[in-house]
Amino acid sequence: MSDASDMESLFTYGTLQLPDVQLDTFGHRVEGAEDALAGYRLEWTDIADDHVAQLSGHDRHPILRRTDDARDRVFGRVLLLTPEELDAADEYEVSLYRRASVVLVSGVRAWVYLAA
Repeated sequence: MSDASDMESLFTYGTLQLPDVQLDTFGHRVEGAEDALAGYRLEWTDIADDHVAQLSGHDRHPILRRTDDARDRVFGRVLLLTPEELDAADEYEVSLYRRASVVLVSGVRAWVYLAA
């Protein structure tokens, strides 16, 4: 088990918050703290990966688009993950997404999956 200094913050706004997705991706549920990301808006994208669509129960998933308008906010949860769990999240996310570092409304620096 990793100690707190090894943990990575991941801002989730979509299917990585779902219990079944977390169990399949991380092997357990991950509780998180509510937070928000300013300067982005939520859009939807079609998911062609059958495993991801079946696991989430949806063939359309939310995706973030940068607007640079501070009034635009996306609400979600910050999950604390081990480096191995973050790697597992990378494997779950399809090629439509890329992982980037952002600063959340709370001031926390976290990884997030944005439109590629």
